[in-house]
Amino acid sequence: MTDLLGRAGMTDCKPLTTLAVVTKPVTSSDELFDNPTQYRRIVRELQYLTITRPDLSFSINRLCQFMHAPTVDHWALVKRVLRYVKDKKSTSGYAVFLGDNLISWQSRKQRTVARSSTEAEYKALADVAAEVTWVVSLLPELGLHGRQPSSIWCDNLGATYLCANPVFHARTKHVEIDYLLFVTRL
Repeated sequence: MTDLLGRAGMTDCKPLTTLAVVTKPVTSSDELFDNPTQYRRIVRELQYLTITRPDLSFSINRLCQFMHAPTVDHWALVKRVLRYVKDKKSTSGYAVFLGDNLISWQSRKQRTVARSSTEAEYKALADVAAEVTWVVSLLPELGLHGRQPSSIWCDNLGATYLCANPVFHARTKHVEIDYLLFVTRL
């Protein structure tokens, strides 16, 4: 991330807590951005972030629509997205299904700053484990009985290995509390 901010000349910029509003049509001046190659490179690199930061997907895809002829206003929106990305908290989200029906979901910034994407995903797993535990405990009160054990899916291989291998837990003292909560809730 630091490299990306450096290439955009924004290493010392102030972070933003909200993303750019890109739902309204961009009132674009006719003044083309003087370095369209830089615009394309930065937006292309931001696209890779959408894999782990789904909160960026809409904005980045919107900015991609102007790759052919970016204006000064489009570059200003890119800079705003970069300032938002500099806020180091990860966004985690989950969806809980009962059969094929979506019954609970959440997407929010994590309360603490993660040191890696594995740690961020691991913390998200702890959150979803708590939610699934609550849903499973609620089902008998509603007269429904789950016949199958609950499954939790994670798209981060590092977080999956961390959950499955107790040897890794000794190396992650900074997430030990989340691990203990995760294990006791399953």
